[in-house]
Parts: sequence; C-alpha cells; structure tokens
Amino acid sequence: SMSSFWPLLGPSHSPQVSFGSPMDMAKLEEARMLLRGMDYNRATGQDEDGDTILHIYVAKGLREYAFAAAEKLRSLDKLDAKEHKGKTALLVAVAANQPEIVQDLLSLEADINACDVNGQTALHLAAHYGFPVVLQAILSNRPAVNLEARNFEGMTPLHCAAISHSATMKALSSGGLPDVALQGKAAEKLSCVQKLLSSGASLLSQEIKSNKTVLHLAVKEGNVELVRYLLRTSLPNMKDFVNLKAHGHTALHMAAGLHGNPHQEEILRLLLSKGADPSIRNLENDQAAHLLQSGHQGEQLKLMLKRRSGSSR
Repeated sequence: SMSSFWPLLGPSHSPQVSFGSPMDMAKLEEARMLLRGMDYNRATGQDEDGDTILHIYVAKGLREYAFAAAEKLRSLDKLDAKEHKGKTALLVAVAANQPEIVQDLLSLEADINACDVNGQTALHLAAHYGFPVVLQAILSNRPAVNLEARNFEGMTPLHCAAISHSATMKALSSGGLPDVALQGKAAEKLSCVQKLLSSGASLLSQEIKSNKTVLHLAVKEGNVELVRYLLRTSLPNMKDFVNLKAHGHTALHMAAGLHGNPHQEEILRLLLSKGADPSIRNLENDQAAHLLQSGHQGEQLKLMLKRRSGSSR
C-alpha cells in the first residue's frame, strides 16, 4: 500500500532535509487516506487542461496533499505528467514559489531538467521570476541539474536571470521615489545570478540568437549594478571575457552606444579597467569610439577611449 512507501524512502530522501519546516505527518496520512478513497481517474488522470490532481495541489501550495499525490503518481510513472503548457508539477511548484514542494518533488525523483512548451526548465523559471530559495533547492541537486540548459530562445538560466534583473533595475530607475518592493525584487534577482555563478554556471555561455554573453546583456541594458558584479568575479581570463564579440560587437561597442544613459561613462570605465580593448573593430569596421554620441560628452568619452587605446599598445 502507499502508506508503507514513506519509510522506504530512507533518511536521505526525507523531504524535510534542509528546507523550511518538516511536513505535518498527520496531515500527510489524512491526504493518503483521501487519495485512497478518491475515484481512480480523478486521483491519477489528467483533466481537459492536462492537470493532474498533483498539479492542482501544488498550485494551491498544499504540501502534504501534493506529496501524497506525488507518491501515487510516481508509483504509476506519471510524476512528470505535463499540463497544456508543458509544465510538470515541479515546474508549477517553481513558478508558484513553493521551495518546500520543489524539494519534496525532487526527493521523489521528479525530472529536474523537464521543460515546458518554451523550453524553460525549473532553473530557467526560478531565474526568470527571481526566486532565490527555490533556485537553491534546485541547485542543491547538482550534478543532476543542467546549468547550461537552453530554452527555445537559446538562453541559459544565467541569461534569463540577467535579463530579468535588468528589467527590474529599469523599472526602479524610471520610478520617482525609491520603491522598496522593487528594490527587494532586484536584490533577489541579483542573488539568483550569484547562486548560478557560484554553482558553476558559465559566464562565457553565449545566447544562441545573437551570441551575447551575460556581460553583453547587462551592458546593452545599461545595468551598471550587474556589470559591476560580473566584473568583480575572479575569472582567470577576464580580459578575453570582456573582449568577446556578439555578432562583431564587444561589450565596449555596446557601452559606446548607450547614448544619454546616466551610467554610460561608469560602464565604459569599468570595462576599460578590466582590459576592454578600444582598438577592436566591429563588422562595420567601427571601433567603440566611432559609436559614441556627438557633442561635448561624446568628445570627453572619446578622449578617455583614446588614452586607453594608446596605453594598451
């Protein structure tokens, strides 16, 4: 019977390892009873949206009920059933920011690298939404988790985390007064970038559509906070990383194109300090200096690039 299944998991699979509060065992028993008495199709089948009872319990955050349903589906090899958008119960748990349920499903061996109709894995979704605790729950299952998985846009979870952080930083800078909720969200999203990198996600990965690294993505959006963070990481070949090209453009070319952005000069200085080479030309044969705005500020920045160009030879 299902009730004898729990002890067989053994201590290493116990869902209360390391995350939040232990499960309510009385409630778990109650949930198992309910599922045993439930109509078989309802307990094990999928509705017109492809949802199983597990998807529904997960979306509602009902941890013990989700665990009991997961046990039952697992015994039928249906733990990774997908609803109409291709989401397994694990992906629903991630999107609902339910770290304990994520941990529980992984302890029952849900497929950690399953993806939805957009190619988004659990890691992509946690990075996109900026859920560091969920992200940590997924990352604690290395090496099973694929840090370099590509969604159908050709992006890794690290690319998604960077783009998402930039969007929040942009919303922050466009508001008048400091928005505490947005500041908190920005911090959570930066924390996701940090966790991915410290777990071994590659800074050098280029997204497939335009070959941008996470640095190109941050510079292009004028996201000085993320640029600062990325350039502080200890990379043995930092200079090569800084001068990587995305369709011919280095990060310095992209920074030169940030006309009127309040962080343009600081981003240029940061890149130069880490070995960005102003003499590199893009596919149109332009150096970064040629892409600067006209007028006084452009001239000042051009002098800065020229001085560096002279000193780097």
